[in-house]
Amino acid sequence: MVDQPGSRVGTDTGEDQVNRTQVSTSDTSAGMFRSLRERNYRYYASGQVVSLTGTWMQRAAQDWLVLELSGGSPAALGVAVALQFLPTLLFTLWAGVLADRFDKRRVLIATQTALGVCGLVLGLLDVSGVAVLWHVYVLCFVLGCFAAVDAPVRQSFVVEMVGPAQLTNAVALNSMTFNLARIVGPAIAGVLITAIGTGWVFLLNGASSAAVVAGLLLMDVAALHRADRAPKERGQLRAGVRYVLGRPDLTVVMVLVFFIGTFGMNFENTFAVMARNVFHRDADGYGLLITMLAVGTLTGAALAARRSGRGGPRMRLLLLGAAVFGALEAGAALMPSYQLFAGALVPVGIAVMTFTTTANATVQLGVDPTMRGRVMGLYMLLFMGGKPLGGLASGWLAELLGPRWPILLGGLVSLVAALVGAGVLAFWRRGVARS
Repeated sequence: MVDQPGSRVGTDTGEDQVNRTQVSTSDTSAGMFRSLRERNYRYYASGQVVSLTGTWMQRAAQDWLVLELSGGSPAALGVAVALQFLPTLLFTLWAGVLADRFDKRRVLIATQTALGVCGLVLGLLDVSGVAVLWHVYVLCFVLGCFAAVDAPVRQSFVVEMVGPAQLTNAVALNSMTFNLARIVGPAIAGVLITAIGTGWVFLLNGASSAAVVAGLLLMDVAALHRADRAPKERGQLRAGVRYVLGRPDLTVVMVLVFFIGTFGMNFENTFAVMARNVFHRDADGYGLLITMLAVGTLTGAALAARRSGRGGPRMRLLLLGAAVFGALEAGAALMPSYQLFAGALVPVGIAVMTFTTTANATVQLGVDPTMRGRVMGLYMLLFMGGKPLGGLASGWLAELLGPRWPILLGGLVSLVAALVGAGVLAFWRRGVARS
């Protein structure tokens, strides 16, 4: 288990203590894929490859269906994104409490099954020709409810599969899996939407959830690295929030995650609108934009997996990744042609993945194991909970000023947040050094 860090983390904003924890427990043998030596993690990762490919197919098909049903309205797409992520505000913190109190594997089996059913229902409505816009909205909200519970439980379950020594590597491999699916899924969806329609894409996604459920069922429960469960008591949610507020390094990371997740990473609807309304491309053109971003994020995740053998996550790398991401995203918004815009998304993906993998590992390795579920619940709330605000804002800005503006302003907000975060941590370091 990871030792609980104190409130004074040292002069390097928390990274030294994380590094000491990893060095003391890590397997020094090299290998980008060393987490796959754990059989339980192999089952999980294999199921995720299939399931996440289906998820990205559904995301592309859902965006396209909303545009078709709404006559190409960016605002309607913003509403769909907002409804899908609104439940994060309502349930994610409580899901973190569940993660600390209950068997994470069983909770994941339930949530992944429910997510698959949502895909099947939407697919049946679409294939039968009765789907209307409000059906999509309702299912976006229902799917968001289950996803809000699933996210913090899934994030905090990774360390139980691989142990703290391999957590940084496993987080990076999860990102590689996610972004491999991000490349393959939209590309497949673009072809299938044109060939057989969006409904069959939803049905395929629903069926793909069986892969991750099977992986969870096949796990060797005795081999899991389980932390002690938190006892049932009053104020557990408040205790988790107080724990983070008592750690200035964690607080800065959480605030930075909120701003970048809310304003910088609204790719779902902005890319669809850019492809359709700015560059006048079909569904395959939209899928290619997601694929180009995913090429960058997959590369960034691979680099993170290689770095994971050199010690724990670094706060400097986190801040640099955030700042570079913001600058590159703002630059991409100004690209005059479809080809240049698509090409600019590759370095954007590398930078954002450098930030997100470092932030995730920093938070998970820097907390007490009995608090991990609640802290990751807060992390996911801030990372995903701002999506309704970001989705509505980006849809409104695209409608009012044009599709490029949400991307430009999102990049500038991310850059400013990174610079302010670096300044706050530098001020805190000086205060710690004087004390």
